[in-house]
Amino acid sequence: MSTAVMNAPKGTSAACNRDMREAAQCQLKFEKYKGGFRIRCRLDQADCADFQSLCQAACEGAFSCCCTQNDIQICKFDFSKTECKCENTKDGCCITCTSGDAKCCKTLQACCECMETCCKNDGCCYVCFGNTCCCCGTCAA
Repeated sequence: MSTAVMNAPKGTSAACNRDMREAAQCQLKFEKYKGGFRIRCRLDQADCADFQSLCQAACEGAFSCCCTQNDIQICKFDFSKTECKCENTKDGCCITCTSGDAKCCKTLQACCECMETCCKNDGCCYVCFGNTCCCCGTCAA
């Protein structure tokens, strides 16, 4: 069993890492943002530098998120047609997805709300760039 699954935050299902064994366990915070949304991924300092390197290396790929509850995928969002950027923070990274189109912005913010709701209700969210799952976790307290 991977360390990430053994140390998973309460409410995180084992499915979160079944196919994503290398994904870092993070606490996630979802925020609506002008033109779209932000996801803040936070983790232990010991794993932070490796996680940030992975995110920076992978961030050029298409961005997507997938949420599960009780080991069942309940939603998946592909943000490849939006402007997404990944910035390092002191305790992880911040992913921002935006669009200049007002209707697309509303859709992005609705997706953000859906992911946050899933995570706040004992769900798990995967954060991926291309074929690389960078992190997996639940909402920050």
